Amino acid sequence: MSSFAQHREALLRFLVRKLGNAALAEDLAQETWLRAANADGLAVLDNPRPYLFRIAANLALDHQRHVGYGIEVEATEEVVTAVADPRPSPEEATLQRAEFCRLMEVVNSLSPRCREVFILCRFEGMTQAEVAGKLGISRATVVTHVVHALAAIERAMGPTHRRGEA
Repeated sequence: MSSFAQHREALLRFLVRKLGNAALAEDLAQETWLRAANADGLAVLDNPRPYLFRIAANLALDHQRHVGYGIEVEATEEVVTAVADPRPSPEEATLQRAEFCRLMEVVNSLSPRCREVFILCRFEGMTQAEVAGKLGISRATVVTHVVHALAAIERAMGPTHRRGEA
């Protein structure tokens, strides 16, 4: 296809400017030639240059869209196995379930009103004022119940470790 050979260098410069990657520009220039060669009527076009550049621009746009869908990374098996799995190990999951069960035992051992206040504040995410209004008690009483519940949890489960402390 002599039209392609005539415009090949200009197409490559165009694609390199658009994509910033000479190897990718070469690949897309080759794809442009394949698409133009398979098109009916290219030989009868008076000026095939705009047609070739339109094909190249569309291919570049398609490539940029594809890249925008996500990050594609090739990595060796060694690198892949070195990346930590964010999920807890089966042992950690078992320990977390056991600790949660202990927590729920402590919460269930609280007096009914204290348990209700604690669940509404800590599990349901209600504010102290909302809990006080809902239950018809003062905010100070809500605070007292929450403090009592937290003290019972700390006694039963031990003090929590703060981040950064050993």
